[in-house]
Order: sequence, then structure tokens, then C-alpha cells
Amino acid sequence: QVQLVESGGRVMEPGGSLTLACTASGRSCSDSAMGWFRQAPGKERVFVGSISGTSGNSYFDDSVKGRFTISRDNAKNMVYLKMDKLKPEDTAVYFCAARDSWRSSPLASEYDYWGQGTQVTVSS
Repeated sequence: QVQLVESGGRVMEPGGSLTLACTASGRSCSDSAMGWFRQAPGKERVFVGSISGTSGNSYFDDSVKGRFTISRDNAKNMVYLKMDKLKPEDTAVYFCAARDSWRSSPLASEYDYWGQGTQVTVSS
């Protein structure tokens, strides 16, 4: 069993930078692919980015590519999402997720564990 807790969400101005953290507990997630998803009001939950549990390669949706980065600290069992050049369109609840697989995936249905989300609001 894995528990995930996101933190770091807040209200930001356009163009700002913010890092979200995901803390895992229950077991090590060092071999697990980790994903970030977001859900805006009235919208479906969509893929933001992911990091492999083996190669460490990262993948991003086109909407955030070049602005967001993912990193992990396996010693702390944590994953981070660094967001730069924030836009009002980035406003959403951000969720971290873990797979029982090393492979990254853009599909929410392929992740096994989810956090409760943290709100990021970018004023317009």
C-alpha cells in the first residue's frame, strides 16, 4: 500500500515559478513510475508529466513542455513538479500518482495510487 500527499499549491501571479512536492509513504517508490495530473473546474483530469522508475526519463504534455520539470529524491521517497512561467491556464488541482510499474504512462487509469491534490491558482 502506498499513500501519497501533495503539498505546495498556492495562488500565483502569471509568469511566476512554483514547486509542488509529493511525499510517498507505505513503501519505497524508487522503482515506480510517478505521474503528475491536473484537473481544472469543469474539465477532465489530464496528464501533466511523468518520470520513469528505471531510466529516470521524463515525459510532458505539450501544454507544459519546456516550462515544467519533474525530479525525484528516492532517499526521501519524494517527487517534485517544478513549474515555471505559470499561465492562468495552469490553474487546477494537481495530483501525484504512482504505478506498480517502472514504465511511465500518460493514462490516469494505469496508475495505482493517488494523492488528494493541491490547488494551484494563477491569477489572470
